Amino acid sequence: MKKIVSLLTVLVLALSLTACSAKSVGSDSASMELKGYDVNGSALPDAEYDYATSDDGAWNGGAQTGSTADKSLAERGVKMVYSASIEMQTLEFDRAVQDIAALVESVGGYFEQKNFSNYSRGYRHASYTVRVPAETFTDFCEQVGTLCHVTWQTDTAENISEQYYDTQSRLETAQIKLERLQELLQKAESMEDIITIESAISETEYEIESLSGTMRHYDALVDYAAVDLEVSEVYRLSGTEDAPKSFGEKLGNAFTDGLAATAQALEDFAVWLAYSWLDVLIFAAVVFAAVKIIARLRRGKKLPKLGRKKKTADASADETKPEE
Repeated sequence: MKKIVSLLTVLVLALSLTACSAKSVGSDSASMELKGYDVNGSALPDAEYDYATSDDGAWNGGAQTGSTADKSLAERGVKMVYSASIEMQTLEFDRAVQDIAALVESVGGYFEQKNFSNYSRGYRHASYTVRVPAETFTDFCEQVGTLCHVTWQTDTAENISEQYYDTQSRLETAQIKLERLQELLQKAESMEDIITIESAISETEYEIESLSGTMRHYDALVDYAAVDLEVSEVYRLSGTEDAPKSFGEKLGNAFTDGLAATAQALEDFAVWLAYSWLDVLIFAAVVFAAVKIIARLRRGKKLPKLGRKKKTADASADETKPEE
């Protein structure tokens, strides 16, 4: 038993040193890649690593742009996660929905989530979560912007190289540990040693399963970018007019917008009234009946008071009348 425990202790120490070494190499390699050096320490050409983020957070490829820069980063082992959120308006909702579906299919992506709804005004709304291959992320965002009127967009790029390679090294270490434990299990003689080693094997297998799931999650994030799309049907596209320069133009635009807003409000009220006329009629009847009942109760309370006052006055007159 002592011999088995000693072997397990040595095995754990050796694997810990291996994991630390692998993590250091993986982190250093990723760091060198980001700073413009390859894994061997040689400087890369400027065109391959001259990249930065723009002021609005969107990825800027520097010397290379679009999918070319993304492909160059992937070839050097840099693990990037891309995502975007885009809000759009359209006058032709059905056509926009069909064009978006066709574009997603053409780039090899898929819909992770879809949601359609109707507003009370009758205008429709669609919400999507789209997954597209990372190498087509930039092109997809540019093309989807030509299908509808974009009102808001944000792009993000996150470097997960450190987490990725750290998890990968831990997984490799756990796999080596499992192999050595299995070898020890074959050499174990006593039942106590077998139980101890099998327990260690079970824990290691659980760790491998967890790390493998994390790696699959990272691979999915790196391979497919996530794009959230919001498509709203409107009667007029916002932000399509030039900004007014003079006071007269501002006043005229405000007057026109006010009339349009009033007309829209009246239209919405008419639609609501046509939909809820029965509820309004019932509510009006209840209010009318309540007013009538309250008025009748008030009149009923006043009459007894007048009668009592009259009787009191007559009694007082009788008391003051002299006896004959």
